[in-house]
Amino acid sequence: MDGEPHFDPHPSPGDEVRKTTCYMCACRCGIDVHMKGEKIAYIEGNRDHPINKGVLCAKGAAGIMQHESAARLRAPLRRVGARGDGKFEEISWDEALGIVAERLGRIRADDPKKLAFFTGRDQSQSFTGYWAQMFGTPNYAAHGGFCSVNMAAAGLYTLGGAFWEFMSPDWERAEVFLLFGTAEDHDSNPIKLGLSKLKERGAKIIGVNPIRTGYNAIADEWVGITPGTDGLFVLSLIHCLLKAGRIDLDYLSRWTNAPCLLDGDPKSDTYGLILRDDDGKPLVMDRATRKLAAWDAPGVKPDLAGKMRKAGTTHRSVFLELSERYLSDDHAPERVGPKCGIDPAQIHRIAADLAHAAFDKSWEHPQEWTDFRGETHASVTARPVAMHAMRGISAHSNGFQTARAIHLLQVLLGSVDVPGGSRFKPPYPKPASAHPRPCAKGTDRRALDGPHLGLPQGPDDLLVDDDGQPLRLDKAFSWENPLSLHGLMHMVISNAYAGEPYQIDTLFLYMANMAWNSSMNTAQVMGMLEDRDEDDNYRIPFIIYSDAYSSEMVAYADLVLPDTTYLERHDCISLLDRPISEPDHAADAIRWPVVEPDRDVRPFQSVLVDLANRLELPGFVQDGEPLYTDYADYMANHERRPGVGPLAGWRVGDTGLTDGRGAPNGSQIDAYIANSGFKTFTVPEAARFLKPFNTAWWDWSQTMGFTDAPQPYLFELWSEPLRRFQAAAEGIGTRQPPDHLRARMALTHDPLPIWYAPLEDGHADPEEYPFYALTQRPAAMYHSWGGPNVWLRQIHGINPLYVPPNLWEKCKFCDGDWARVSSIHAEITVPVALMEALNPNTVWTWNAIGKRRGAWALDPKAPEARKGFLLNHLIHELHPEKGDGLRWSNSDPITGQAAWFDCRVKVEKVKPSKVSHPALARQDSPVGKGPALVARATGGRE
Repeated sequence: MDGEPHFDPHPSPGDEVRKTTCYMCACRCGIDVHMKGEKIAYIEGNRDHPINKGVLCAKGAAGIMQHESAARLRAPLRRVGARGDGKFEEISWDEALGIVAERLGRIRADDPKKLAFFTGRDQSQSFTGYWAQMFGTPNYAAHGGFCSVNMAAAGLYTLGGAFWEFMSPDWERAEVFLLFGTAEDHDSNPIKLGLSKLKERGAKIIGVNPIRTGYNAIADEWVGITPGTDGLFVLSLIHCLLKAGRIDLDYLSRWTNAPCLLDGDPKSDTYGLILRDDDGKPLVMDRATRKLAAWDAPGVKPDLAGKMRKAGTTHRSVFLELSERYLSDDHAPERVGPKCGIDPAQIHRIAADLAHAAFDKSWEHPQEWTDFRGETHASVTARPVAMHAMRGISAHSNGFQTARAIHLLQVLLGSVDVPGGSRFKPPYPKPASAHPRPCAKGTDRRALDGPHLGLPQGPDDLLVDDDGQPLRLDKAFSWENPLSLHGLMHMVISNAYAGEPYQIDTLFLYMANMAWNSSMNTAQVMGMLEDRDEDDNYRIPFIIYSDAYSSEMVAYADLVLPDTTYLERHDCISLLDRPISEPDHAADAIRWPVVEPDRDVRPFQSVLVDLANRLELPGFVQDGEPLYTDYADYMANHERRPGVGPLAGWRVGDTGLTDGRGAPNGSQIDAYIANSGFKTFTVPEAARFLKPFNTAWWDWSQTMGFTDAPQPYLFELWSEPLRRFQAAAEGIGTRQPPDHLRARMALTHDPLPIWYAPLEDGHADPEEYPFYALTQRPAAMYHSWGGPNVWLRQIHGINPLYVPPNLWEKCKFCDGDWARVSSIHAEITVPVALMEALNPNTVWTWNAIGKRRGAWALDPKAPEARKGFLLNHLIHELHPEKGDGLRWSNSDPITGQAAWFDCRVKVEKVKPSKVSHPALARQDSPVGKGPALVARATGGRE
């Protein structure tokens, strides 16, 4: 009515929208940032973005409070007190960068390996790795070594791609979805969208996890497995499928090394490796001719049961070896079920469900395509069983072989890269043999000859000296853990402290909270950071740290380089690094400064460019002139190979702008901003399935610059790299491991997936320490990133230890009670809570909720600092010495993955406490304490 006050039910929260990419977890969703003047008013999901399609989780929506956090660092800092106290003075950037450049310049001239440069979950590892390579230090890696390298390595070596970033379930067509060990913080929006699609269609979701939260809570069937036994469970499923004959024989014979013949001569130098022709091509027995033929020969029909007897030796196919092993009654559900805490009938039922979906619900998807043998197919066979796994599998010392077992299960069902299965996301797949080998040696320019991280194919690719000693500080790619694709970040501080394998000068960390939740043995690690030698010098001489926030690690730095928030800088979500692709399209994206910093801070990547220019690093400086002024300049103009740069969109071709390969374009970033911060590249229809074997995929892959030549390959069910290491342990070959490693390597480096008990089981008496202690990341937090976020803290301010009913009743716990939790290393005192949907051999808590008093600009009485706690105190980076004088790394012996989830504990009731223990001394914070209220008027109000 006229004269009535107007009410707008949908007021605009701002007067402008700036579109960029979220950084509150690893999803990298598209976001719309609503601006009120030059202030951020509101963040919501970008409905046009290929990842989240408008969906935004609590973390993403709370990004505004991440940007406004009182814990933000404000200026470069130089330590003036003792390490750990948190006492600093502010200095200028010129002085800070001068200090760093002088120190790093001296190191580089003397011995580059004395710089250890390690980064956390920074999402720009292609760039930081390149910087370290040009500097010349072999000591570089990111957080993956204590997060998910088991999963990544197993996928890359077996399939040529891995779960999550390189593969995706076919959400639209899967009939059964098997989910292993996945917490709700990683890839959360795509998984939530995918699960909703499965639910809408009535597809069956099976969750395998000791803890029933989040995704597992909505599963149609929950497998509450005993931690560390997932591999046993999967191999039992394989046993059932083989015994029932419910496997895809055609898929196995065409696309895997199952029909390849193995050298069966124990006296041969290639014993246990695949027989090859004079051109080095794997050999199969052709079903029609009964003769040996190269695996990729036109018209060859590989025989899965092939075998050949020559000179008194029988050479058998991989499939015969595989069948004989897994048909053994050792893998029968009746034997496996009790070890896994599972009813054997459940294993039988799930195996039947998988087979029914894969074979009884299969169909022929009409799509003509041509394989690498030159054969044209009219369709692709659908196998609608999809799988996904994450850190719950990775964080065990048997995690690599467990992940390999999952991939074997997928391949036996024929469900990899087919409709309804698990599909590759560009730029993958790539054969393991096509990746670079790791490098630790430099040139006369001091730059390394190649990248730090790569995929070894055997002992000749290890980074060890002539005496077998590691060349890297973290001992990655050594005999102790040969396939350590992501390095061993959890070993860096303890090795640097011990001067093993050598002394370093400077530890340079970025976004890696190694003084708190990113380290095992947390209290002792803090002691290592602040300990001094007999001359009163710090044992780790100098520590440089960069972060946007005042975390626990800041207090241990000698020099702090303050980073911006993600809304104040350029970032590159690159196809050279960690892409945001989906199976039917490649995609990359950027972040750009939607606001300017109001503090004296700089983007860390641009700081590295500045340092590279000051140090005149090759690749950054040419003929004395810098190639890039900052990181944005690098993003647009750097070329990793001719025509291939960090961003694939809007490059310059012969006749205009093009995608994929092309010359740099000075306006490229502006084009991305105009297109909401991302670009997608559609995979041709003929190239969308069975990519490793598909000529159309390899043609498009070359056009995009993913590869320079076709590289078809077979899925490696029998892993030759593993066999080469196992053979070395058996005494075959010229390069062999130290004697004390032989037995362990011979066991664990089996070329077929195996299961062995988590290694801590050999140290902690299971009678005295009967429970496994796990941490799980909540959906509203990611690592410790949400620590300074006042909105997210309201969701997770404390974290009790959740215990199962059997333990609750045994200890006579009541609400409000506390417990002493002890491992073979340490003990903590914490509040407890009952959880019904929990494996009876398991206790757990949320990860990284507990904070040290004084850190993150929190009030000293904040619940996170009083009742929040870390299980990390209970977990040591080394196993106890066990009679041989040696202390082994608490890691997977193949990849070096930190074995966070092997920890065994006992739990005892104690008197309630006001604070959890250990209660460490309060740190001073260089940013003080946050305000009680942060307020801003939006929606047209001033």
